[in-house]
Amino acid sequence: MIELIRLALAEDLGERGDVTATATVPAGATTTASFVAREAGVVAGLGVLAAVCAEVDPSLLCTASVGDGARVRAGECLASVAGPTRALLVAERTALNFLTHLSGVATAAARYCEVVAGTWCTVRDTRKTLPGLRALQKAAVAAGGAANHRMGLYDGLLVKDNHAVAAGGVARATAAALSGAGDLEVQVEVDDLGELDAALQAGATCVLLDNFGLEDLRAAVDRCRPRGVFTEASGGVTLQTVRAIAETGVEAVAVGALTHSVQALDIGLDFEEVA
Repeated sequence: MIELIRLALAEDLGERGDVTATATVPAGATTTASFVAREAGVVAGLGVLAAVCAEVDPSLLCTASVGDGARVRAGECLASVAGPTRALLVAERTALNFLTHLSGVATAAARYCEVVAGTWCTVRDTRKTLPGLRALQKAAVAAGGAANHRMGLYDGLLVKDNHAVAAGGVARATAAALSGAGDLEVQVEVDDLGELDAALQAGATCVLLDNFGLEDLRAAVDRCRPRGVFTEASGGVTLQTVRAIAETGVEAVAVGALTHSVQALDIGLDFEEVA
């Protein structure tokens, strides 16, 4: 995380630093300020906020008023910070970029979970994350109440369509993955009921039902449940469609939109006292 913060600060400061703050703010000025939610949502990224402030200037004292996962109202203080004014102005945008984005992820996760409440279906994220932000985004997903899928290519096998093509079909790819998985989970993506049958015959115990219609999802659940096979739906899931998908009986739904195109939560920094 520190390397990511340093990269973000470096691209903001360039070689000349904050020329506006240097020109307009006395060197010895100090400020007390608050990070305030402009709209209701779920907070995530407060640890990153504190780390940004510490990286800019260790004398910037950041105190959280809530914790990650907290549901906040518009106008609610998320954290306060006190210290050198110039340093705070340097930290402001980088801190807000992380905080608003990660809180947006957490808020989206919470909304999806609310929509499927009572269906016994778990909302899960995907690897469709922004480069370099995966760990932070997945932590934000969890703060919002949803579940994490695998972190990367190294902690679980997911046999997708291109693996199947390269291996000579879904059945062959499934068998090979199960044979070489060791203690890792194997999930097999299938595009239709025919591929599902091939995966099941090859021994699949966890399947990803990609772009299935509702009728086919119900049929897939009927085939998988007696075998104890875990079912997860994926493909273009939205807040408008996720409830119907969950009601087919799938045990999880994969939502790439939690991380790849989420709307930031509106948060601002309000100066309260300058000395």
